[in-house]
Amino acid sequence: MVELTSHTFRILVGVDGSQESYRGLSYASKLGLGVRANIDLLYVRPLDQGLNSGGLQVRVARENIVDSGLDLPGVSFLKKGRDLLVEIGHMSKEWEESFTHNDIQGDPLGNHIIKYKSARGRGIQLTLLAAENSETGILDHQETKNHDLIIMGASMQRKTITKFLGIASAALKVAVHAPCSVIVARELEIGNGHLVCLDGTKSSLEALKKDAMLANNCQCPISLISVAREESNLNNAKENIKQGIELLDKMGIDVKDTFTPVGDPVTEIIEIGQHFSLIAMADTSHKGVRRFFMGGVAFNVLEHAKNSVMIIR
Repeated sequence: MVELTSHTFRILVGVDGSQESYRGLSYASKLGLGVRANIDLLYVRPLDQGLNSGGLQVRVARENIVDSGLDLPGVSFLKKGRDLLVEIGHMSKEWEESFTHNDIQGDPLGNHIIKYKSARGRGIQLTLLAAENSETGILDHQETKNHDLIIMGASMQRKTITKFLGIASAALKVAVHAPCSVIVARELEIGNGHLVCLDGTKSSLEALKKDAMLANNCQCPISLISVAREESNLNNAKENIKQGIELLDKMGIDVKDTFTPVGDPVTEIIEIGQHFSLIAMADTSHKGVRRFFMGGVAFNVLEHAKNSVMIIR
């Protein structure tokens, strides 16, 4: 059995009411089984949504906003996430609860955090955060809490005009800028395994090692893919797969399937990857913004894949 990490593994899940975000939350629960993992549910609302009403600030500052009955932006999404974790058995209603409110200048509602803690030290946190936009709020919160993994739905803030203009959605922007690993969830189904991409670089092997720890923890089978751009590169692709198998063998993890297709890496990875729970890829760029706008296999797969993609850092 491979241990995930020696420290508390922190997972940040952005919820926005979409099914993708709650599937991502269910997956976070699965990843957190068997280890000391804390899950942070986050809803980011725009600053000052016209909430200037008499006494509201004082009232919500002293109440548990999830159970107060107040119709505030994001509260229903957070409550649904909490109830889902109870329903699937990740947490119980008996967990110890605490509530924190932080004032924000120019915003009557501020930030709210509700923490739930089990007797064994496992934690769940609901965070209602005010920020200029979703990606800024998520990235700032990750920096503050030092999460190991961010999970968010691919549909977050992806409007028709955004698609047409080719401007990155909040999910893609977070994937570019976050210092930790990011899962962008699309129709995320538990149990179909991880497809890990190898390209012969040290970073792809490190990514395989990190993904193997996660996949093993949730009992997700691992398959490997290495794409040869031309027939003349096929032996290199097979060698990449061999190195991956050897690494996992040392970890005591079996490989379910291997793939060495010939062709365009983005096309081949997306085509084969659609049959898996998620595609896992290393972020090999130190200049994420430039790589994102100029292309690159990892971020082209992230943007165009039909299923979930994890960028591993």
